[in-house]
Amino acid sequence: MTLHTLDYWQSQAAALRPEGRAYIDGAHADAADGATFEARSPIDGRKLADVAACGQADVDRAVAAARRAFEAGAWSALAPRERKAALLRLAALIDTHKEELALLETLDMGKPIRDALQFDLPETIQTYAWYGEAIDKRYDEIAPTGANALATITREPVGVVAAVVPWNYPMLMAAWKVAPALAAGNSVILKPAEQSSLSAIRLAALVEQAGIPAGVFQVLPGAGPVAGRALGLHPDVDCVAFTGSTATGKRFMTYSGESNLKRVWLECGGKSPHIVFEDCPDLDRAALIAALAIFSNQGEVCIAGSRLYVQDGIYDAFMDKVARHAAAMAPGNPLDPATALGAMVDERQTRSVMARIAAGQAEGARLRVGGRQVRADSGGWYIEPTIFDCAGPQGALMREEIFGPVLAAQRFATEDEAIALANDSSYGLGAGLWTANLGRAHRLSRRLRAGLVWVNCYADGDVTVPFGGVKQSGFGRDKSLHALDKYSDLKTTWIDLTV
Repeated sequence: MTLHTLDYWQSQAAALRPEGRAYIDGAHADAADGATFEARSPIDGRKLADVAACGQADVDRAVAAARRAFEAGAWSALAPRERKAALLRLAALIDTHKEELALLETLDMGKPIRDALQFDLPETIQTYAWYGEAIDKRYDEIAPTGANALATITREPVGVVAAVVPWNYPMLMAAWKVAPALAAGNSVILKPAEQSSLSAIRLAALVEQAGIPAGVFQVLPGAGPVAGRALGLHPDVDCVAFTGSTATGKRFMTYSGESNLKRVWLECGGKSPHIVFEDCPDLDRAALIAALAIFSNQGEVCIAGSRLYVQDGIYDAFMDKVARHAAAMAPGNPLDPATALGAMVDERQTRSVMARIAAGQAEGARLRVGGRQVRADSGGWYIEPTIFDCAGPQGALMREEIFGPVLAAQRFATEDEAIALANDSSYGLGAGLWTANLGRAHRLSRRLRAGLVWVNCYADGDVTVPFGGVKQSGFGRDKSLHALDKYSDLKTTWIDLTV
């Protein structure tokens, strides 16, 4: 894959004129009241577009269109092979336009262009293609009954699905929800984060080009407390699939209870432990992965390995290795293919992370590397990779999700202590451990309270395996065939064969 040069991407960015209107019932549209908000790039503060700020009237219109399309069977009753062909066309169109979409991602939320182009877009394309291929390969069931009856168990689409996604992986997080929801036969309304709406709006045009009928896929940009809340409370939305903060996830649960008891699937926050034992098979590789696990995507990752636990005998030497990797990951222009660490998503997130860094120092944690906001002359928002040595588990650095390039490290002595520290969290999304002891790997994988466990690696995965957490990291799973269950109802039909 060609990464081009900084000059190339800057020229492409200068020529870009992003669409900012919503996509409702098969056409782009302004918000009903004409309201907009500015999309500004965290790279340098430049204005990218005026984006429609959708409200209640727009949500009502989109939900009505989604319901009409669903009841008419324009998509829900389409033959599986035809839905499959449409999703495969969509995957191919995303592939054709991957440079444009990667550029929109980078400009809108600040991630390095090389990450958008080499990771986000390929996995997005794979997700749509994989779920497209899955459509005509799932069979319904016949239950074992007596000779005088036939009992069938069939999967049916739930209806209207609202997919509410975050700003850290806009295209990919949308794909994880939109692809299985469409594959199951639903109508989908995508509500992107205010900070990263542009790629979702561009996706709508590709969906239309792929031949997916009007009303089946729509995009409603807007503020979470307005458009997101309206979707959560709408009595004709059957399901909300949400990725974002735990606090917002709890609000969607409340919205469900206050409205129609719509099902709600949550992938929320994380404070994932990363454990390194003295018998780690490759300390150099583990140190590199430990740095990447927290600093990739500027630390704006739900599964970031933000709590690092290192066994006493190797702590100092190992942390020196991690610190060297961190020091080499200086923030740079995200449009430069050589940049490994890009811009924070916006001023608010930057100030939040810097406040957490200051609080950590005030609590007595030792600042080993970083801790500064940098590149102020760029007009953008950048923070150095930051590492703290922490004396105990009770400080905010060890307990609160920071969502930035901040690593909190602590020593441990025994296996039991490592597990106690790792599980001492309200979150339970991911966990990693490094050991050459196969028995220990199995024991700890079972004892760790997390939806995802990695052994001698971190954040590895594929569309074929489920992704999700436990405790206050949420419930339900994205990816894999299991994700289709979130967007399907089981129907039992009992037929008396004696009649």
